[in-house]
Amino acid sequence: MTTVADKTALRVRMRGVRRRLAEELPDAPEQAVRRLPMSRFARFSIVAGYWSQGSEMNPRPLMEAIRATDPLKVRLALPAAVDKDSPLIFRLWTPDQPLVPDAVGIPSPPPAAEEVLPNLVIAPLLAFDREGGRLGQGAGHYDRSIKNLKAIRAVFVLGLAFAGQELDVVPTDAHDQRLDAILTETEYIEASKGKP
Repeated sequence: MTTVADKTALRVRMRGVRRRLAEELPDAPEQAVRRLPMSRFARFSIVAGYWSQGSEMNPRPLMEAIRATDPLKVRLALPAAVDKDSPLIFRLWTPDQPLVPDAVGIPSPPPAAEEVLPNLVIAPLLAFDREGGRLGQGAGHYDRSIKNLKAIRAVFVLGLAFAGQELDVVPTDAHDQRLDAILTETEYIEASKGKP
């Protein structure tokens, strides 16, 4: 059994790995876009990304590429935290829209932006495995949010990461939500549980 201390130590180690990879691979977001089987993602109409923090891989090139498949149909969204314990909400966003800090200080669309339920969520992570295991920052925002979304509608969760963030097995708990697929700068990986 994995302890909280084990996961904390793993997070510290993987933050260092991700920082190094971000420095070594500045064009990884654009490389990742070229690895996505775009035709299989054309069915998604509300694509939620995230505003990358620190060394997280920037999802905006990917969001824009998916939107370009059908600019009249595909709408983009970003998450917003309303407090530190609730699921994230998702608000419509356009690249020219100014952002405001949410309840935890992350740039997000302003409260006046329309709240939506995405059917594709691009999730940041510290580590992943090929079974869809995801190690996040530890606050549980994405786990709560994905669980909440799945109770309302079908949603596909795509982890975005550097290939070097892969582990043989990510330690998970019962509340951890699995990824359907992972996209890196070197490949698109379908987790054993899902396909778009």
